[in-house]
Amino acid sequence: MDAVVGGNGLKSFDLASLSGTLRVCHVELVLLDDQPPSASITSFVHDQALLCTFEVGARTRGRFMLPLDWCLLGWLQSVDPQSSWCHGVPLQSGNIVSVMPEGVTEFALGAGSRVTFVLVPVKRFQERAAAQRLGGLGDEAAAVPLLSARPHVPLQDYYKGLHERIQQGEVGAEEIDAMLDAHVKEVVTNGPPERGGCNRSRRVRYLIFRRAEDMMYANLRRHIYMHELCDAAGVSERALRYAFEELVGISPVRYLSMLRLCEACRSLSSADAGRKSVKSIALSCGLWDLSRFADNYRKVFGELPSETLMRGTYSPA
Repeated sequence: MDAVVGGNGLKSFDLASLSGTLRVCHVELVLLDDQPPSASITSFVHDQALLCTFEVGARTRGRFMLPLDWCLLGWLQSVDPQSSWCHGVPLQSGNIVSVMPEGVTEFALGAGSRVTFVLVPVKRFQERAAAQRLGGLGDEAAAVPLLSARPHVPLQDYYKGLHERIQQGEVGAEEIDAMLDAHVKEVVTNGPPERGGCNRSRRVRYLIFRRAEDMMYANLRRHIYMHELCDAAGVSERALRYAFEELVGISPVRYLSMLRLCEACRSLSSADAGRKSVKSIALSCGLWDLSRFADNYRKVFGELPSETLMRGTYSPA
């Protein structure tokens, strides 16, 4: 799955490969459109830092949790605020992102979203903060917002240049430290930042969506009825549909279907064909109609489940 998709330079990617973009942790992704996962990714590791710039070709819902010794700092170059969010808060082009190693980060990205980020040991961030007399990690971690809505123009300009240098593979150790200094200065030392937020109804619908999604993950093997999702979320079917339409743009039933397919894809990509079969993986994801599963899988991922299983088995380590 390495072909160029369309004329925008995006390439089809194995979902497991996309999920491993952060390298130090697993990213769970659910595709929201009926098309193969595509992206343009440039990344490399240098001086104990992962530098990456990427563009996604389809709407995607995801979540990840960083290890306790890593943090992620980045810039949202271009996102669709109607379909992109973090913990339910709409994202805007130009947002500065500072993900500290605490809890699960929940997000959704619209088609065409472009992001540049640097993943570094949190100790390194702490050292740069201490160099600017910010005190211990606990102090600055509390001061760093996940999202900052204030227009950090100098830092945005820095990330624009960093984006180009990452694509050229020309980022040095001193530039990484300079980026950390710029990020610390703008986000931490310039006073309390403005934080993006969402109104009460949006927050309520995000919580409804999360409760229903958690129920889906916990019961993926069996058939899940709509009334069970409503009970788990504590709302009517109408309210549940509104929540899913607002947060992911599709119905609860359609989301569950895509969740099952993406879970099956991840399992097929990592399974040993000598130990697991397409049938056993499909059934473990609640996909009981194997013929329909194969047809739907090929529509989304561009290949049969058996092809994914064999390719994953014989992929080089």
